[in-house]
Amino acid sequence: MIRKVFFALVGCMLLGQSAQAALDIVITGGIDSARPIAVAPFKWEGNGQLPQDIAEVVSNDLMRSGKFKPLARGQMPQTPSSSGEINFAPWASQGVEAVVVGSIAAVGDGTYKINFELVDVLKGQLAKAQGGESNGYILDSRMATIPGAQMRQFAHRISDIVYERLTGERGAFLTRLAYVSVQQGTQFPYQLRISDYDGYNEKTLLRSREPLMSPSWSPDGSKLAYVSFENQKSEIYVQDIYTQQRSLITSFRGINGAPEWSPDGRRLAIVLSKDGSPNLYVVDVASKQLTRVTTSRVIDTEPSWMPDGQNLLFTSERGGKPQIYSVNLATGMTRRMTWEGESNQGASITPDGKIMVMVTRVQGQYRIARQDMENNALLVLTQSALDESPSVAPNGSMIIYATIYQGRKSLALVSTDGRFKAVLPTSSGEIRAPAWSPFLN
Repeated sequence: MIRKVFFALVGCMLLGQSAQAALDIVITGGIDSARPIAVAPFKWEGNGQLPQDIAEVVSNDLMRSGKFKPLARGQMPQTPSSSGEINFAPWASQGVEAVVVGSIAAVGDGTYKINFELVDVLKGQLAKAQGGESNGYILDSRMATIPGAQMRQFAHRISDIVYERLTGERGAFLTRLAYVSVQQGTQFPYQLRISDYDGYNEKTLLRSREPLMSPSWSPDGSKLAYVSFENQKSEIYVQDIYTQQRSLITSFRGINGAPEWSPDGRRLAIVLSKDGSPNLYVVDVASKQLTRVTTSRVIDTEPSWMPDGQNLLFTSERGGKPQIYSVNLATGMTRRMTWEGESNQGASITPDGKIMVMVTRVQGQYRIARQDMENNALLVLTQSALDESPSVAPNGSMIIYATIYQGRKSLALVSTDGRFKAVLPTSSGEIRAPAWSPFLN
């Protein structure tokens, strides 16, 4: 598996193309253990059809996080649009912890005013029972006026707020995915695409007659690094996803692969074989200045940055089978990080630096696993035969990866604790090499 990265032939052409197709979600485990909440339908204070069902978007976001189990609309005892309309007793009797309520009003010129509140059911029930007028049960309350085209994005923003207020962690719903879509039998079967985290607002950035590889987000979410074979050899490019302008980073003899952005966005960790075996290098994006990191005679590949920006994780065969190692950029000191499993590869660290996520081989099958950085305890998170390319959400709560679902390569989600799992199948083609974006402003 480690060697496949180096011998795929890649060619690409630039293309700006939009689509509205969304990834479907198939929950495969864990939702029953989630926290019960409710997102009531937002009241529509306008004429005609509601332009966007914000409550549905928020409910789906929270469900997909694996931490919440939203109440179905048919089970809701009422449909309040403000905290003052809530009758807390029936909500509490169903075990609901919190309720999101809101309204949407047309302002004119294609803009809308949106109000929403996040209400603690237990505190609200207690306040009403005591006959007090305190609104301390309102955990958050906000209003915004936005264009209609941004309504779905604002729904993700609401989800982020709700998630953070109820968990204490920043939400990651207003983020994006990058991935390679493969549709055999077409003129350009390989396409590099980006979308919202839930598959909406999909755009094709690259298309090719040959495979595409290794998309990697810049820390500010404005650029993607990738590998292209369009000039009959491997080359690493960086492309601005907004202007589609791109620049050539490396074009050495042999392998130019596996680009990964540094935390400061100034450098890329890459793999080059220009001096023999594939080894790790760091290249300054602006100056193209190159620094060699490893000097192995076997394959060193799949670099990923530690949060401190001073160390790299990588996969190496120097011990006989692929395992995870770390290397300090200043001293060159290398140490082995994984010992359990038949082999381990493709590692990355959660943003808090506490968990290493990787692909582990168990009885010949490749699965997503996590290793605690403090005690080295290994936990296998998935159960499929060929799971690969894990990418961690910027808040560290979820992992997206490539898997086989119903005989087709698809994306899947698993919570970092392994309790929640979901598959994101597509209506056509296959999806590979997912990369989760950083937080977006």
